[in-house]
Amino acid sequence: MSKEDSQEDQSVHWTDVAAERVIQEKGDKKTYTVAAGITPSGTVHIGNFREIITVELVKRALEKRGKKVRFIYSWDDFDVFRKVPANMPKPEILREYLRKPIVDTPDTFGCHKSYAEHHEKEVEETVPQVGITPECLYQAKKYRSGEYAKELKQALENTETIIKILNQYREEPLEKGWLPVALFCEQCGKDTINTLAWPGKYTLSYECECGHKDTFDFKKKPTLTKLKWRVDWPMRWAYEQVDFEPGGKDHSTVGGSYDTGKQICKQVWNVDAPSYIMYDFISLKGMDGKMSSSKGEVITLKDVLEVYEPEITRYLFAGTRPNREFAISFDADVLNVYEEFDKAERVYFGVEELHDEKKAEKYKIAYELSYIGKLPKTIPYQPKFRHLTLLLQIHNLKIDKVVSYFEKELKNDHDKKRLRTRAECAKNWLQKHAPEEFKFTVQEKIQVKVSKEEKKMLHELATKLSGRKWTDTELHEEMYILCKNHDILPKDFFTLAYRVLINKERGPRLASFILEIGKEKAAKLFMQV
Repeated sequence: MSKEDSQEDQSVHWTDVAAERVIQEKGDKKTYTVAAGITPSGTVHIGNFREIITVELVKRALEKRGKKVRFIYSWDDFDVFRKVPANMPKPEILREYLRKPIVDTPDTFGCHKSYAEHHEKEVEETVPQVGITPECLYQAKKYRSGEYAKELKQALENTETIIKILNQYREEPLEKGWLPVALFCEQCGKDTINTLAWPGKYTLSYECECGHKDTFDFKKKPTLTKLKWRVDWPMRWAYEQVDFEPGGKDHSTVGGSYDTGKQICKQVWNVDAPSYIMYDFISLKGMDGKMSSSKGEVITLKDVLEVYEPEITRYLFAGTRPNREFAISFDADVLNVYEEFDKAERVYFGVEELHDEKKAEKYKIAYELSYIGKLPKTIPYQPKFRHLTLLLQIHNLKIDKVVSYFEKELKNDHDKKRLRTRAECAKNWLQKHAPEEFKFTVQEKIQVKVSKEEKKMLHELATKLSGRKWTDTELHEEMYILCKNHDILPKDFFTLAYRVLINKERGPRLASFILEIGKEKAAKLFMQV
């Protein structure tokens, strides 16, 4: 059992463990800085989002303890463009910019100033929908403005210390003359540097593959130089005084970038590394391995929000410890996720009780962390996702008709907003992801042939439907009586009824389905045979 697991067994929720550890490790401060970041080298997928939401949830846990929290999100857009992802348009243009900074690569989608900005804005415009509004830092701007010149010099002055730290975990030691800085040639714009030397102070000398040579003062000309990743990350911890930042599984191994980073942070900048937790990968159910931006096989937060309403998207992460891998589902499991969230909501508002108090408390905290905005005093209306899929298909996917169906149940604007959002998610799921067994179309014309006895039975049911008001329980029992009177097995009758109504052999629970369609419409179809 890991340290995190054993701590959480004694605590209520993983965010409580993380927040308490931040306070313990960093002291009882008035304001804490929490951080996340990524290189916008391709589509920022839902696996990358796990870092953002992990930080957001720990921020909430600190705020619950009365702390002020600054949430910074770094775009590492001064990194080198190494590979053209498979899902990018006009790859032949992008290939011309390989080995140049991502910030200088054009947006081949044609809608933003650069390739970097295209991927940055996609995230920045989506995360507020799930209640996340970090302060975005653009590393190309910070480096190129000369903001980090002093830090670059400090790293160069401590080159031997850094080499010693990195070599602890390397099979082959770093090459002679290695420096902690990377450089883009002023002439060709690429990082294809053959020789790089540091004569001292703020001076660097280099020679590029393209033949260009130069010796320059990086304080006066800061546009070419940056720190290498393993040094850049700890430098920014020290510079921004970061108190908490998580890292992926790949950064969290022995000798990984966090391991070396915390040593570099302490020995070069005399600052302790942030409190840290590892987060595991996220996969798409049915897809092997982790998502990869470079392969282009990704789903984004925007894709997830098409099917899961914002609070439920947050709940997927709030209800799962970061060090646990999980798969996001777009199949029939979607219905279970909605039911699980609704259950957590009922537990939170005391509408449903659990005998397991610890589980109930975890439900409550996960729900609280999932909610966007001020929590209501009474439980919001819970339209069932499965029921919405049924109504949408009865009404030819017209959301307004479905919304009007629930009109009397809605107490306030929040209920109305939730219903519409959930109905839109249900519609998207039906159109893009739902298994065939969940799809149907109520028939306008009958497409089946029936026997005389079957015809007689269906006409009798139609007459009964028209004769009085029915509850689904009463109608269900009446159909069993009908089957007994006509000496037909109920399962055979249900198959017959489904074939008449939706031209399929199976469907939703028949009695309630007939009432949802409308007994007049169902009776009319039964009379057509």
